[in-house]
Amino acid sequence: MKFSWERNLVVLWTGVFFCSMAYSISIPFLPIFLNTELGVEHHLEAWSGIAFGITFLASALISPYWGSLADKYGRKPMLIRSGFSLAVLYLLNYFVQDPYWFLIIRIFQGLLAGFVPASIALVATNTPEDKTGYALGIMSTAGATGSILGPLVGGVVSHYFSNREAFLFSSFIVLIAALIATFFAKEKNFNRQATRSHVMDDLRHALSNRTFSVMLLMAGVSTFSVMILEPLITVYVLKMGVPKDTASLSSGIVFSAVGIATVIMAPRWGKWGRRMGYEKVLMIGLIGSGIGNMLQVFVPNYIGFGILRFGYGLFYAAVNPSINAMIVRTTEPEFRGRAFSLNQSASQLATMAGPIIGGLLGGMIAIRWIFIINGGLLLFAAWMFRFKIQHRTAAVSRNG
Repeated sequence: MKFSWERNLVVLWTGVFFCSMAYSISIPFLPIFLNTELGVEHHLEAWSGIAFGITFLASALISPYWGSLADKYGRKPMLIRSGFSLAVLYLLNYFVQDPYWFLIIRIFQGLLAGFVPASIALVATNTPEDKTGYALGIMSTAGATGSILGPLVGGVVSHYFSNREAFLFSSFIVLIAALIATFFAKEKNFNRQATRSHVMDDLRHALSNRTFSVMLLMAGVSTFSVMILEPLITVYVLKMGVPKDTASLSSGIVFSAVGIATVIMAPRWGKWGRRMGYEKVLMIGLIGSGIGNMLQVFVPNYIGFGILRFGYGLFYAAVNPSINAMIVRTTEPEFRGRAFSLNQSASQLATMAGPIIGGLLGGMIAIRWIFIINGGLLLFAAWMFRFKIQHRTAAVSRNG
């Protein structure tokens, strides 16, 4: 059968969609699960932050290793390895009774993850150069769409059945993603004679590429700005007066607002990036996201809060497609698997630090102030990115 990058894009989009949904299913009810099912009575915000973050710390530490294996043995084997492993681990969550065992399972979920970066790298290396920006924009909507439906599904299942049944559903849909990758994903542009690299060599190579290093920094900062609020939104919704028995469903809807906005706007930002430059699109996304976060502090009710989260998501949708497209432009094809794994490590470190810091701050100051901190961080990132790009452009002009 003739290789089709469009067919591959559809297959990998579907796999990432299911994996993203599986992860996000537990977001709305995780603090409640820790409290009602695992007996965590004290420091719930901190426990929630650690439970979110510890998975991503493990993933960040191991991701460069998986990226090295992907460039040596192929990205498709990484999809298969990650998919089936995560299906088993999500299943184990159904049986856990102790919060410490729950944390151990979360650690292994991080160590054996890697489905999403391998999928993005496979798309980036098996798509025509002039279609890469479009394809990566489409891939961004896969994670966003999964994140939309995940909290909704998690909220509905936990409300009408139980939190444990939601973990069973997560296991099932990750298994579907693994099967899709096994039977339908294709990898064409792959050098099987390549020598496997060492992680420290990859880090040195990455740091020598100034633009790529800036992209890693932007990925970390933007992800941190999202994840600092992850363990707090359910608590924040409760403080707005939403009843506890409907909090999972209500917070699931709020979580999904950002994902819906991303699905709507990510492909459009990808197209605009090709026309006006990904640097400009990234700047617009960072500034709009920063202002959108700050505005959320002024809304005291659940519905208005959800609407502003949606508006924030319209701008945040520009960030990841722009970063991914710029990574493709500034790295060699044979380094792409490692480049996206390093990008994943930067994002996962931020995903780890965000919930932990957010959980700790949520226990110390009013949650509304965290929205101000978050918005300021994104505006600072926009300023820093502009400074770095201007510095690079000036250097190129002098050398030219």
